[in-house]
Amino acid sequence: METRFDELLEFPTYQTFKVMGVAHERLPDDVVNCLQSHAPGDYNPTIKPSSKGNYHSLSISVRVTSKEHMELIYTELSSLELVRVVL
Repeated sequence: METRFDELLEFPTYQTFKVMGVAHERLPDDVVNCLQSHAPGDYNPTIKPSSKGNYHSLSISVRVTSKEHMELIYTELSSLELVRVVL
């Protein structure tokens, strides 16, 4: 992944990740566990269901330390089974 995060942001910084995935009870835990392994912290995501209830959107603020760290988090979150999109 080649991004321009380092040109747009000063690190370290807090970045809010929006993770959209299948509405499954395991989704929030999977996301938090993934974040704990790459950016340990006390996470409490905001969860919003889609209008039909098939998907959930999680918003979660994460302290990132570099462009590479941010790219790693995007990649790892995107690879989770229940996740469909990471913004």
